Amino acid sequence: TASWTTAPHFYLVREVNVSRLISWRERASTQTGARITYTDLLVKLVAAALSRHPAVNASWKDGAIVRNAHINVGTAVAIGGGLVVPVIHRADTLSLAEIAARREDVVSRGQAGKLRPADIQGGGFTISNLGMYGVDAFNAIVNPPQVAILAVGRIADRVIAVNGQPAVRPTMMLTLSCDHRALDGARGAQFLGALAELLEEPLALLV
Repeated sequence: TASWTTAPHFYLVREVNVSRLISWRERASTQTGARITYTDLLVKLVAAALSRHPAVNASWKDGAIVRNAHINVGTAVAIGGGLVVPVIHRADTLSLAEIAARREDVVSRGQAGKLRPADIQGGGFTISNLGMYGVDAFNAIVNPPQVAILAVGRIADRVIAVNGQPAVRPTMMLTLSCDHRALDGARGAQFLGALAELLEEPLALLV
């Protein structure tokens, strides 16, 4: 309630072609032997985009913008009593397999009601993925004191332009909610553009 009534929200929407993201997930799952989810891939790519756009990795505290020292990415998880946001700390330093292991651990403990205070503290940015529920797109509420949250819709075959011609490709809808007190439209758009490029060409992260 405090976030919705005090933070001036604005929203940026981007549709991305995830053909190569799907291939990356399949390959990564085979190579690591781990159960890699799309949320794991998103944590990895969001961390990379945040490292390039540190203005988005910030907090609004006591009327001032505070840059976060580390890239800690929270993932919203539904539990019986509502919603919790366990945090993957220093996500930019972790391999995909390490992110998957930590995500699986905190999600399972969250659903069992066994999260520790450290598991939900220190988040600098949040991902809310409702794609598994068949949602195409939605607007998430910023998780204070963070200044942005990414809402992720389902992957679905949609008609897009490819080389000037209509083609069916798997795409994902991303909606970035921003607190305008700390983040303006241009900086938010630059971050979302960088993330979209990584989602469409994820192997660029490995170059």
